Amino acid sequence: MKCRLEPASRGARASARLGARSASPGFTLLELAVVIFIMGLMLTLAMPYLGGFRQAALRSQARRMAGRATYLFDEATGHKLVLRLIFDIDNNGYAVAQLDPYAVRPVFAPDTSMGGRPVMMPAAIWIRDVTVEGIGTVNRGTIATTFYPEGYVDATVIHIADASGDVMTLELSPLTGQVSIITGDVMPAGMRASN
Repeated sequence: MKCRLEPASRGARASARLGARSASPGFTLLELAVVIFIMGLMLTLAMPYLGGFRQAALRSQARRMAGRATYLFDEATGHKLVLRLIFDIDNNGYAVAQLDPYAVRPVFAPDTSMGGRPVMMPAAIWIRDVTVEGIGTVNRGTIATTFYPEGYVDATVIHIADASGDVMTLELSPLTGQVSIITGDVMPAGMRASN
């Protein structure tokens, strides 16, 4: 048995739907206030985490640079090499050079090994300045710290910063080659910034 709708009943349903639509033209002020309150609450809860992501990126770059310095110290000592970590502040990166002991006049040449590849910092994080004992503080151009085969490195302090003004300090210990990562803009007591 097939059920057939009468034209009157279809019209009644259509007018009921039309009436329901016209009765609810939009959101009430109370509904809008609740939605705005919930969005504000979610944003308030999320903001500390967004700042943490920015700090994490800065910390990650500091650890990456510290790892490279530790690797170079171990390579210089273990393979009896003279290596340099060259900071190119204008181009926001750093690279490794190795002294060629077999050259007529020994010069530093770019290190082509896996650990010597140049590193470019992300756009939101930059090398603010580098202080090398005996040379001074440089915030433009290039400066290098040298790793010696006898097991020491030039005393060096590196400051990296991000767009929000947060700063991380890396300190290379000359006798042990260990790299300390310190949150904030710090100049160790033994070092003094000079130009």
